[in-house]
Amino acid sequence: MKENKNLYRLIPKVDDLLENDDINKLLNFIPRKLVVDSIREEIDLIREDIKNKVLDEDNIKERIKLLPKLIKTRANRKNSYRLKRVINGTGVVIHTNIGRSLIHKDVMDNVVEIATNYSNLEYDLEKGTRGSRYSHLEDILIEITGGEAAMVVNNNAAAVLLVLSTLAKNKEVIVSRGELIEIGGSFRIPDVMEQSGAILVSVGTTNKTHLWDYENAINEETAALLKVHTSNYRILGFTSSVSAEELYKLKQKYNIPLIEDLGSGVLIDLSKYGLEHEPTVQDSIKSGVDVVTFSGDKLLGGPQAGIIIGKKEYIEAMKRNPLTRAFRVDKFTISALEATLRLYLDEENVIEKIPTLNMLTMGMDELENKANMLYNLLKAKIKHDDLIIDIVNNYSEVGGGSLPLERIPTKCISLKFKNSNITKFEKYLRELQVPIITRVYKDTIFIDLRTVKEEEFFIVVDGIYDALKELGGVG
Repeated sequence: MKENKNLYRLIPKVDDLLENDDINKLLNFIPRKLVVDSIREEIDLIREDIKNKVLDEDNIKERIKLLPKLIKTRANRKNSYRLKRVINGTGVVIHTNIGRSLIHKDVMDNVVEIATNYSNLEYDLEKGTRGSRYSHLEDILIEITGGEAAMVVNNNAAAVLLVLSTLAKNKEVIVSRGELIEIGGSFRIPDVMEQSGAILVSVGTTNKTHLWDYENAINEETAALLKVHTSNYRILGFTSSVSAEELYKLKQKYNIPLIEDLGSGVLIDLSKYGLEHEPTVQDSIKSGVDVVTFSGDKLLGGPQAGIIIGKKEYIEAMKRNPLTRAFRVDKFTISALEATLRLYLDEENVIEKIPTLNMLTMGMDELENKANMLYNLLKAKIKHDDLIIDIVNNYSEVGGGSLPLERIPTKCISLKFKNSNITKFEKYLRELQVPIITRVYKDTIFIDLRTVKEEEFFIVVDGIYDALKELGGVG
């Protein structure tokens, strides 16, 4: 016990550590509270190790020498934003976990202009009276999609909930059993329907649903037919489903609205660019669907939002629903979405300007050039006997619950150690000031060039160099 007390005396005081030049410099750009908290937390770790007899006197002295560096690292981490930029080396273009679709700089310029100044968010400039925030997006959405009316809420799940709450509360909605999907984060169509107050009537089987399945379920309690596009999975083999065009006949016959949840919002035919065909919003409207819902991010490439297009009478009813207030979008979303939608007025321009579409349609020649460029930068800076750097062929994914069968050929930088395990190195990359998120397979790291921008190459090279320094042996 006496020996432990002597060890505790070796620990410097907080005030003494604050006088250390390296730690004192932190106070110029990090709040004093965060620096002091970092000092105390590092000291507490030493105390805990002494208490548990983990450290002897020599170990403690060595640890105390390292205290300024440890405190600096901890203070910088405390002072950094929790939501931060990362490098996406996974090749998953619409990666839900790391931010989904990227926003083009021109779009963000509009957001900055609106957000840093007052705006006519809910002010009618022509009349000089209160206006509607939905008016800023409705005209352009109508022009692009061909719908009668439009409104925007905060995400597609909210859009589906609002539509069902407005058109089918306490009434039955018929949907194919094969379309009762889970839309991510364990949120499922049946759960959304239950929250809306609509009564789910599932028809058909998982792999086969026929038109007569829907018709046999129609009765005086039926409020709507719901079609859900299975954008995040496919059933292959012995299957059949009912198209929106076929359901239109039933809608007309029984005078009940037809709703379609498209999930990923696609406004151009992607098959023209070598990708799998995905039904567009325009296709759905032309098929006679009364209300269409889809995402503002994902394949549309804008901010997170739920977009509702359809018959004016139904959209106007939704605007009066009390839930609309809870689901409404703010000026950031409106300004970003309007600027994104304006790009769709010129299809040739949109592929270049929408980052998601640009990455998805990027050709192998460009990917090979990018791979060679990054490879040469890495070989020029990094001399490490145990690390093998190579360029390999691989496949990218669309992600975000979109085009689940699409595997897009790509080029990757592969990193593999001759004698060391890659796990610790991958963890170092994730913990950098600008984290590098990669794909790991069979003890090899892959950095997919489809989702890494050229202006990020130097960040990647420096990050790999710094991670190797932590492991030791970098030249």
